[in-house]
Amino acid sequence: MAPTRTRRPRAAVAAGAALTLLAAACGGGSGDGGAMLDVWIMQGTHPDATAYFDGIGERFREQTGADVDVEFVPWADAHDKFTTAIAGNTMPDVAEVGTTWTPEFAEAGALADLSGRVGSTDAYVPGLVDAGALDGGLYGVPWYAGVRSVVYRTDVFDDLGIEQPTTWEEMREAAVAVSGERADMTAFPVPGDAAYQALPFVWGNGADVASSSGGRWESGLDSAAAREGLSFYTGLALRDGVSSAGAGTWKETDLQDAFISGDVAMMIAGSWTPEAIVEAAPDLDGDIGAFPVPGPDGGYSPSFLGGSHLAVSNAADDPDLAWSYVETLTADDNARRWSEATTYFPGKQEQLEPYTASEDPLVQPFAEQMSEAGRGLPATANFGKVQGDMVLEAMLQDILNEEATVDEATARAAGEVESILNEGS
Repeated sequence: MAPTRTRRPRAAVAAGAALTLLAAACGGGSGDGGAMLDVWIMQGTHPDATAYFDGIGERFREQTGADVDVEFVPWADAHDKFTTAIAGNTMPDVAEVGTTWTPEFAEAGALADLSGRVGSTDAYVPGLVDAGALDGGLYGVPWYAGVRSVVYRTDVFDDLGIEQPTTWEEMREAAVAVSGERADMTAFPVPGDAAYQALPFVWGNGADVASSSGGRWESGLDSAAAREGLSFYTGLALRDGVSSAGAGTWKETDLQDAFISGDVAMMIAGSWTPEAIVEAAPDLDGDIGAFPVPGPDGGYSPSFLGGSHLAVSNAADDPDLAWSYVETLTADDNARRWSEATTYFPGKQEQLEPYTASEDPLVQPFAEQMSEAGRGLPATANFGKVQGDMVLEAMLQDILNEEATVDEATARAAGEVESILNEGS
């Protein structure tokens, strides 16, 4: 059944209530005890989920006789905790793993290949499957994710008679129109410290950040297609003047803050952003809309999917039991309740369908983006170093600060990406 709410929960109280209800729905007998399953769940991007996992644990114990010990791990500490556990062979049986980390931990030998258990991956969102795959194996089962689309001020568009854009050029024209009529607003900021906002203009024009061929990685950032897309994107600031000079150093959080302040008319932002905006600026309720990032000539440009996989450790005492717990968390009813409580979308296509069919204007566009045009980063352990070295951000800032041309900046970035991704090969 499609969600009927016009907005997703806006407060931790509402989300916590939903998780408590889920605990009651999952509650069962005490079981006889026996095996113990150690589970790590990340903490910091959703409300307190203790009641949820307590309820899941009770039901799981009733069904299997096994106890579940859930440890909540703050995202800020998680990567170091994982690497320490891998080195010391102290990994939990089951873990929530960020989609950008799965290839790294799989390559380190810490995660079990689940492709034989999953069978066909057609049931899952393709971009999340790709992010969990490495060398023909599947090391992370899609659990939930968020995606970035275009968020905009519907009142501003309505006042100026601007239709929702369906191509890059229409999006540019809309931004130019806003810029010409609303001198007090930044029509479409181009943030220099937010690489995910730039990726639709690489992927949407048919280019790759990097792809593997013959055992080596090659970057497509210096391809004609990528350069054309990035020229369009950065040109919104440099050519069309619809961004602001200050946006050249903005992070994604700066975009959100500026939108909340009423200073931005249109931006690329995450599916979790509208809720945060309305919480911070209730007067904007009803004046916010969203649409998938358009393709150059129609359709959609792929946008980065960020979320979590569920992984089974190679050191799990009982891999079958661990897999049963993964199946429990990704079961339809549990996935639906988790999504409603956290505002993230489920990782299975069928579970996503109620959201793509939703009439909520702040839900449906993001779900459509995720279903039809969501994409992961290159599935390699070394891509984390590309992110850590801020290669893509440096490329954007060089262009926006006019310290390098698009050709020069992309050539340098492509060389750095290839050097990093091919280390040790």
